[in-house]
Amino acid sequence: SVRGRHRGQERIRRALEHGEFVLHYQPKVNMRTGEVLGAEALLRWQHPERGLLPPGEFLPLIEDPTLVLAIGRWVIDSALSQVATWQGRGLALSVSVNIDPEHLQHPDFTAELQALLADRPDVSPSMLELEILETEDLADMAAVADIIRGCRALGVDFSLDDFGTGYSSLAYLKYLPVSMIKVDTSFVRDMLTDPDDLAILEGVLGLASTFGH
Repeated sequence: SVRGRHRGQERIRRALEHGEFVLHYQPKVNMRTGEVLGAEALLRWQHPERGLLPPGEFLPLIEDPTLVLAIGRWVIDSALSQVATWQGRGLALSVSVNIDPEHLQHPDFTAELQALLADRPDVSPSMLELEILETEDLADMAAVADIIRGCRALGVDFSLDDFGTGYSSLAYLKYLPVSMIKVDTSFVRDMLTDPDDLAILEGVLGLASTFGH
């Protein structure tokens, strides 16, 4: 079992070195106007034998912190590169990126983010948004809040993803200085037919308004 995990991680490391990872972009659309407001970067592995793999097929195999950080840096850099490409074609589209909690809580995260932004001087930091999964375990909430404030000082915004599905939603809402809340689709999908889902959404909207989100 240990050998199998080790081989899996080494294969993922080679995939990163050989350019087998790709980002797909899911548009964010204003449902009232139809305007595309931005995009969310979704990591995929273009495996040479198995085809296109979603993150659930390979990210759970990664136990090496250095590999987590390397993939995280690649995703941010690739997303910034895509924004620059879009800008060159006359498209001003921001990109949001899911950030692994281990990566976010690394002591050098803010400095590394600043360096990645400096490498793309033509891209405004406001065109990048980092998403924290509400279901993830953040060991030190106060420290994470400080990291977020440091990144926001650089011009990068944060959002809280999958809100309502974790066990500490209100703690995340209270302590983390995020600017946007993304309500989990399980509550949104049936909001017009399920009164309980509608009640949850109205409650989240009230909380968001109270906290200035």
